[in-house]
Amino acid sequence: MAINLEAMRAKLEQSKTGGKATTGRKSTMWKPEAGAQHVRILPTPDGDPFREFHFHYNVGKNPGIYCNKRNDGGECPICDFASKLWRDGVENDDQNLKNEAKKLFARKRYYSPVLVRGSESEGVKIWAYGKTAYETLLGYVLDPDYGDITDPQTGTDIKLTYTIPGTPGSFPKTTLQPRRRPSVLCDDSIADCQDLLDSVPNIDNLFEVKTAEEVQTLLDGYLSSDDSAESSSNETQKFTKQTGESVDEAFAAFMQDE
Repeated sequence: MAINLEAMRAKLEQSKTGGKATTGRKSTMWKPEAGAQHVRILPTPDGDPFREFHFHYNVGKNPGIYCNKRNDGGECPICDFASKLWRDGVENDDQNLKNEAKKLFARKRYYSPVLVRGSESEGVKIWAYGKTAYETLLGYVLDPDYGDITDPQTGTDIKLTYTIPGTPGSFPKTTLQPRRRPSVLCDDSIADCQDLLDSVPNIDNLFEVKTAEEVQTLLDGYLSSDDSAESSSNETQKFTKQTGESVDEAFAAFMQDE
């Protein structure tokens, strides 16, 4: 029997991520393609298919670090460091410090389970989107002309148009428009509807939650690398010089601030 190359790739990826498998998460997440597509937002057992989470970006090459503080009320060294930068920027009228702090502040990201029309055979996907799309979707839900757009029998598909910017530094644009007529979620040609609903994943379990110590290590690595902006590096050096402590000790000293 020939070796299973896909299984070997999964093993290698799992080894690189410290034993945490990521293939399932990657296959679940969905990103729209350029142009128009239709999706159906699926209902969830708790009645809230529009979930909000906070992540830190701009910390080196990490795509997004789950914020223990904003999401769960835990400790977050990045929040503490960013707050300290902001306060020092205000006190010293230093716009560079305030700009660096803004880059490190936790940002909201929203997630919903969806069925992508035309790709129903791929199962339930999780769509991540921003504040504008979030408020638009809630507006449709609260509009009596549409109501519960997730209802399996009387809900409404959404036309999603994703526009990729043509100029550097611009952000993609997402426009959302409900279909004019309600429709059933699925029929026998698509899938067993109950099985489909039962397969909606718990979004809370999709993200890797790092310990405060692990987040501290990522932050320290960022601040000591060329990826760190000069103002952040200068700020770190200032604390170290003033206290005579290591970077870890200096951070620990102001982790109590917020």
